[in-house]
Amino acid sequence: MRRGGTLARRVLVGPLTDPASPPGTDALPTRRRFTLSRGAAGRGGTAVASRPGRSEPTPLTTVDLVDLVPTSPAIPAPAGPVPSSGVNIPLLPGERTIGRRIRFAIVNGCTLLSLVLGVTAIFLATEGGDLKLAAMCLISCVVFDGLDGALARRLRVASPFGAQMDSLADMCSFGIAAPVVVHVLLSGEAAPAITAPACALVAVCAGIRLARFNVSPKDGRFFSGVPTTMVAAVLAVGVLIAPSAPVALQVAAVVMLALAMVSSFPYVKLARLLRLPPWVLALPVVGAFVNYQLTFAVVVLAYLLSGPVLWVRNRNLA
Repeated sequence: MRRGGTLARRVLVGPLTDPASPPGTDALPTRRRFTLSRGAAGRGGTAVASRPGRSEPTPLTTVDLVDLVPTSPAIPAPAGPVPSSGVNIPLLPGERTIGRRIRFAIVNGCTLLSLVLGVTAIFLATEGGDLKLAAMCLISCVVFDGLDGALARRLRVASPFGAQMDSLADMCSFGIAAPVVVHVLLSGEAAPAITAPACALVAVCAGIRLARFNVSPKDGRFFSGVPTTMVAAVLAVGVLIAPSAPVALQVAAVVMLALAMVSSFPYVKLARLLRLPPWVLALPVVGAFVNYQLTFAVVVLAYLLSGPVLWVRNRNLA
């Protein structure tokens, strides 16, 4: 039926019974009728209640309110019937034996231990002022972060829950604890108005990097951007060795590391770096005995520059 250039569709929504009516009676006479007016293009519409008892020349469709599920364009509609009660999703897919549950608890215990160490680093830096011990806690976070993934694959208890838990722990340890420790270190040499934005940028870029990693296809050879684990390790080692560099250069290095996390440059994974010729791997070791601070800065800068170099190389080969 068209009214004023619009197409009117009437839907009978029910059963909505009158609270005063006795239980068990037919609810049809007390149902409310709604008219859904939609434009000719089929966009939008409003529901208007009509008077009960009015003749309805168009067919009526009965829809139970319990079957109406809110939808979002970002979330696909679930397939099949919608359950009326909560859904208990198992944290560990597959066979749920005692042995697998123990292995699952051990793997996630490593993840939680990394999170606890990150929080401890914040307490040590802000309350005790022990930056060296806080940096060692961050390095321990890096170790446990690599351990939980390796154990999950080795013990065959990898799960979506573990992956999400790992990302949340990384955000706490590497996205928050690491910049807090660096901020405490730099705030004694420069104004907080300079150091705070740089360290906050690390947290912002870490959150973006982790969220992008969770929804992106995985590449066994390269990272897209520098991983948060590596950035946290660089910041922690930088706190430990306390490089003698101008504070402006240190702040610029923090900003560069933060932006490298959200870049799209390809960075070689650590497992591939270990396949380099032995003499290449021996150069940083020899340089550390000569000047460990300069060697550390050169290695970090070389890795940061390797991403743009690989990007240009791949672009020329394409």
